[in-house]
Amino acid sequence: MDKHIIVGVHITERVKHAGEIQKIFTEFGCQIRTRLGLHAADKGVCSPNGLILLELVDDDVKVADLKKKLSAIDGVEVQSMVFDHP
Repeated sequence: MDKHIIVGVHITERVKHAGEIQKIFTEFGCQIRTRLGLHAADKGVCSPNGLILLELVDDDVKVADLKKKLSAIDGVEVQSMVFDHP
């Protein structure tokens, strides 16, 4: 692994968009090494917004395509960090 690629996917109205987002995650399943979903949940309360953190394998073209497809969904914001190894 030459680098760590971390992509944050912030989702508003997560229940509304979950199916479309999951379809994209399945399409890029071979590039996703780790997936962590975060949302506010408490007794009787479930947030309509969520954050998914992805650790991706370093195929820059496919990572860019994944980010582009996710960003095209209304209510989805995508940000990323890349940590290179010397």
